[in-house]
Amino acid sequence: MNKIILFFTLIVFNICQSQILDPVKWTTSVNKISETEYELVSKATIETGWHMYSQSVPENGPNPTFFTYEDTSVAFKIIGKTIEEEGLVIDDPVFMMKIKFFEKMTTFKQKVEVKKNVSTIKAIVEFMACDDSRCLPPKEVDLEFNIAQKTTENQVISKSLNTKKNDEDNSTSPSKKGLWIVFLLGLAAGFVAIFTPCVFPLIPMTVSFFTKQSKSKSEGIRNAIIYGVFIIVIYVLLGTIVVAVFGASSLNALATNVWFNIIFFLILLIFAASFLGAFEIMLPNSWANKIDRKADKGGYMGIFFMALALAIVSFSCTGPFVGSIIGASSSLGGLAPIIGMFGFSLAIALPFSLFAAFPGWLNSLPKSGGWLNTVKVVLGFLELAFAFKFLSNADLVLQAHLLEREVFLAIWIAVFGLLALYLFGKIQLPHDSSLAHISVGRLSLGLIVLSFTIYIIPGLWGAPLNLISAFPPPLEYSESPYGVGFTKLGNGSVSVSKDHNDLPDGSHLLAPHDILAFNDYDKGLAYAKKVGKPVMVDFTGWACVNCRKMEQNVWPKPEILNILKNKVVLISLYVDDKRELEASEIEESKLRPGKKLKYIGQKWSELQTIKYKANSQPFYVLMGHNEEDLIDPIAYTPDVDQFLSWLEKGISNFKKNEYQ
Repeated sequence: MNKIILFFTLIVFNICQSQILDPVKWTTSVNKISETEYELVSKATIETGWHMYSQSVPENGPNPTFFTYEDTSVAFKIIGKTIEEEGLVIDDPVFMMKIKFFEKMTTFKQKVEVKKNVSTIKAIVEFMACDDSRCLPPKEVDLEFNIAQKTTENQVISKSLNTKKNDEDNSTSPSKKGLWIVFLLGLAAGFVAIFTPCVFPLIPMTVSFFTKQSKSKSEGIRNAIIYGVFIIVIYVLLGTIVVAVFGASSLNALATNVWFNIIFFLILLIFAASFLGAFEIMLPNSWANKIDRKADKGGYMGIFFMALALAIVSFSCTGPFVGSIIGASSSLGGLAPIIGMFGFSLAIALPFSLFAAFPGWLNSLPKSGGWLNTVKVVLGFLELAFAFKFLSNADLVLQAHLLEREVFLAIWIAVFGLLALYLFGKIQLPHDSSLAHISVGRLSLGLIVLSFTIYIIPGLWGAPLNLISAFPPPLEYSESPYGVGFTKLGNGSVSVSKDHNDLPDGSHLLAPHDILAFNDYDKGLAYAKKVGKPVMVDFTGWACVNCRKMEQNVWPKPEILNILKNKVVLISLYVDDKRELEASEIEESKLRPGKKLKYIGQKWSELQTIKYKANSQPFYVLMGHNEEDLIDPIAYTPDVDQFLSWLEKGISNFKKNEYQ
């Protein structure tokens, strides 16, 4: 269950990634100084976890905030420099230098002298928004200052994000949805943690404590509720400390960060080894002893220290859950770790409080025994299996090809196969009790795990494995793209020879469906002109889960696959490709003048941002030979009929033009 948390959290990662990121909103107002002088006020509201930079930054740093005022020579004159607030000066983790930036909200003020009767003054602000692990490309935003209505704030339309109002409204809902998912998954993890050998046996001890301390039933219920509240406070405080120490901004956008994935992989390996019985992750015993002595004093303070004692004593079992929740939810940033810990602690607190308030319910609880260690070992196997998902993310981004699809699946087959043998009683681990027979529940779980293991074995032969399509590397990222035995999937004929030596320059066949694909924009466009077909540009990412879902669940549908293979030219551009550009391809960034594009992914990310005013993946564009859009681009579209309709409409528009 702990890994179900990671499963859904990865989905949450990509819900967040699939939205257009627009963390800075601008408003304007005007202050009248005299009959001819005015103060133009530009206010930036910055989302939690993000920041923007000062007008003056060190050399080789980020793009500074820069204001350009239109028609200054005729209608008005600029007086002095644009004044900014004090802001913060810290060591920026992205650029590794001391830089002044602004968080949450800041204002810029510019004095002007109006020469003629003007009602509005227009300007453009260019700025860069970053969190502690990434930066969005610089943006330009149109500003309009209403001189006639000096104190009215005007909402500014972003020049770099030309989206409709309903798109903006929808962009806020996934984050709320993501927090709800984090809460529910934290709640589920808490309920699972109860059935671990470090937590479950403590329930009778807690009931005994409150039975002795409470003089009446009403007092016992009151103390039990207070006890539950203190448990929640302690765990939520832990999440708050994480956010306060590391900063909400440093917890954002970690899904494709190489070091985060490697570190989290190592953490999960340690947790897995602990659950499997290699060692115990424990806090010092002296801490628990001191807390126990304080708990004996009674009163509210005694109840608080009783709750604290529970957190410390049970840490060897709850620690992996807590670490997983904080680590996984941290990619959402903001309050996500706190919300996750609230859900986890609420689930822990409920049974302790209820059984403390109603001790007679204890008779319905199963007795402690070896089954508790079985729960812990099962969680250890799951920790081990899902750790490799994070290592796979790092490998995909680096394109190191160390953990290709076959290797990943082989590891999972081995792990889940051993888990099935363990559940069937064929192998034993440290701390396991002797097993004379296996229960029906354990047998049922073993059969489920065995069935899952058998299900993923054909993945070595090229099976798409749709049930877990978000987890293994994509089909083309493998030693044998068509699977062992050169198995091919999908319908439709390929319009070029399957002999790779006869493929157009810069193209390859996207396994296992033999879709002709280009990873170079110019070469793909040139080929489309040659064969007279429209272009489908696929802005994707190696660590993009929703991209893999589209490629493995939507693209293989016969009617869609036929279009992708025969009616369009596919150009897949990976925006997180960390391979360095060839020396001849290195050029100056159009978004960051003076900076050079170093990586392949930077080149495609800049193309998407400049041309299509978007920075999320997957992002699909259908265009003609003059690079004009045949239909509005779309993002993640798991509905097969909707995606098919989009393709057909775009191709129909292409045929109406001169490209036939």
